[in-house]
Amino acid sequence: MTFEPVLPTWVLLGVTAAIVIARVVALRQTGRAPTWRWVGLTLAMLLLCLAAARPVPSSNDDTATRVANRLAPNVFLVVDRSPDMAVADQPGGQTRMARARADLVALVDRFPEARVAVISFGARSTLQWPLSADTWSLRPSLATFEPYASAPDAIDQTNAGAAGNMLRYLLIGARQQYPAAKNLVYYLGAGAAEANEPARDFNLPEHAVDGGAVLGYGTTAGGPIPGTDVARSAIDEPVLRGIAAQIGVPYVSRVGDAPLADAVPPGPTEPRPAIARSTGRERTELYWIPASLSAVLVLVELYLVLREFRRTRLVQRDVIV
Repeated sequence: MTFEPVLPTWVLLGVTAAIVIARVVALRQTGRAPTWRWVGLTLAMLLLCLAAARPVPSSNDDTATRVANRLAPNVFLVVDRSPDMAVADQPGGQTRMARARADLVALVDRFPEARVAVISFGARSTLQWPLSADTWSLRPSLATFEPYASAPDAIDQTNAGAAGNMLRYLLIGARQQYPAAKNLVYYLGAGAAEANEPARDFNLPEHAVDGGAVLGYGTTAGGPIPGTDVARSAIDEPVLRGIAAQIGVPYVSRVGDAPLADAVPPGPTEPRPAIARSTGRERTELYWIPASLSAVLVLVELYLVLREFRRTRLVQRDVIV
């Protein structure tokens, strides 16, 4: 049995320890509460922690499978969802975000065995998708990406470097969990030309990024931002080139209609999908078993709580009468 936790191991162990301590304290305070109910609810919480550890059964070819998994790349997608991305200055009248969505899907398809994390940002950053190999569920999420709604007077609050700190911590965690894997960073944005403050720096760990690119969306002519008074929002390429230099990847303009595969060919440090697939068999996920057991225990506890509540109401009604 091996594990592919969705969070760093030390975080899961800390959460598990906190649950045990809290439940022991709760048992001492409740006193006369049925012990079996305490055990059931505690077990439900611990089963969720086990599900988060993502247990995977071992096989006779376990060595090859685990090596393939450790060598699969970590792909970090940093997506600009500021109002600037709603400008329709792309080929065919597309918005910048529509073009970026197509490139996001192409990047996920390029690395079918990779673990993928998605950070979106405007004025601040949000972890949209934690580092996970579940790209099957990720694709529908990417299809819903739209620019964040913003008040007309808040356009200048976008910061092109808002995702710097979050990306830094994700890279540190990925390097600790998967030291043999390549870390690839793809930044998709317009540069936040309307920002009042300079873009924050990407202070990433040394040698943490092995490949990727900064993809720039928009033209120098630009266009109006819908719902605002901005009549001409142009791409800010100097900002994007500066971000590319800080991350350590090339800058690629997405002005034309060339597909992503032609604009950003695989680099020498990026493992090819065929190699990743040939080194082991697909793993069988078992996280759903403890998660299902936990759900059953929680439903039982909910039923008991509702039954007690109903009895209490009936007793109160009889007393009043």
